Amino acid sequence: MGRITVRRSVTRLSLGQPPKTKADFLAAEEPLEIRVGGQQLAITMRTPGNDFELAAGFLVSEGVIARGEQFQSAMYCAGADGTADGLNTYNVLDVRLSPGTPSPDPDLARNFYTTSSCGLCGKASIDAVELTSSYDVSGDPVTLDAERLVTFPERLREQQAVFEKTGGLHAAALFDAATGRLLVLREDVGRHNAVDKVIGWAVQNDRLPLTGTVLQVSGRSSFELVQKAKMAGIPILAAVSAPSSLAAELAEASGMTLIGFLRGESMVLYSRPDRILHTDDGMDARP
Repeated sequence: MGRITVRRSVTRLSLGQPPKTKADFLAAEEPLEIRVGGQQLAITMRTPGNDFELAAGFLVSEGVIARGEQFQSAMYCAGADGTADGLNTYNVLDVRLSPGTPSPDPDLARNFYTTSSCGLCGKASIDAVELTSSYDVSGDPVTLDAERLVTFPERLREQQAVFEKTGGLHAAALFDAATGRLLVLREDVGRHNAVDKVIGWAVQNDRLPLTGTVLQVSGRSSFELVQKAKMAGIPILAAVSAPSSLAAELAEASGMTLIGFLRGESMVLYSRPDRILHTDDGMDARP
């Protein structure tokens, strides 16, 4: 798995038993500097892999682009300080936007690290982070059988190859609501990075807006994840854990269906419950 995992020696200790030293695997975490047209835009801590998708999804999430055709190309380049004999560490990525696509607002540039657990750290206010999407998810006529929806978390878990090896990665997957088909799954040490990689896949495959789809995430749903889904035109966001209060408020205001505590045969619907079809027998969809 290359740089996705790191092998190191650890000591396992159990009460009543002698310590055991053995090799273990950790999820890799390295910085990625994202540039647009040679200008630094952001630095995020991520698990290496699918970096072009990560950059493309990030640009959608930040409102820089809204269509696949606006993402012209991306390439790795050497670090800004020219150290290490100019060697390419594959931790600096420069994106080229298509001709006619406006460059990012200079105010968007973040001269700090975006940690792998919080892509919004350092933003001054909600007004600074709530963005206007090119897509109206409230008008998406998608519906989904609850019996199909409850299978998504386990299907996501079964496909988490790196999690199986390390136990330390988040995952995001995109499902087609009409057929239940898994379209794409990505893993990363950061929840927001995993979602950006999924959205970036859609950018590179000219799938925006992502109408009629369900974004399933392995952890909780934050304001930022709801916003990313909104910016990509995703009408349904489901998580195995709880949403934050702002996530629920933004989902309701946007007309997005937000689902939390999707475990076993039960779930909690926080907004637009009309999209989830269910029978009264054998299904708990608590309001």
